[in-house]
Amino acid sequence: MKFFKVILVASLFLFQLNAAQEKADTELNKALTAAKAQKKNILLVFHASWCGWCKLMEKNMNLPETKPIFDKKFVTTYIDVQERGEKKKLENPGGQELMNKYKGENAGLPFWLILNPKGEVLADSFDGKGDNLGSPATPDEVATFMAKLEKSSKMNKEELLTIQKVFVKKDK
Repeated sequence: MKFFKVILVASLFLFQLNAAQEKADTELNKALTAAKAQKKNILLVFHASWCGWCKLMEKNMNLPETKPIFDKKFVTTYIDVQERGEKKKLENPGGQELMNKYKGENAGLPFWLILNPKGEVLADSFDGKGDNLGSPATPDEVATFMAKLEKSSKMNKEELLTIQKVFVKKDK
């Protein structure tokens, strides 16, 4: 029985390790399938474990007040790219190529897109000047982010105000 438990734990560990390394196109295809079934758009986020802005964006999207909004409107998928050293194994194979396909090669992280269930780009993280919003934090960046969310997901004013309150960085 003890041997069985060791095998089970080892199998679960290897499964989790493999899940983190799923090919980027496989992750995208899973998101497309889920988006079609759930009649939602996809929020595709390229990020890395070392990226502070990526962690902030993920944290802001997963707070108790914002997570239900993002979950209601989007199938959210994260693709790991641009890892370094030992963390390179966390990358989704083909992730950087997918990011490049959407003109994100020089954008910085996080880089995000909103896709419809057919995979067509509805919005990206570039502002009007061609700069990457990344994890929006200034009032102007958050306003641009909100406009993209409203256009691509039909968020209502209350949902947008909740996102605005969370994302605008407060001066300390």
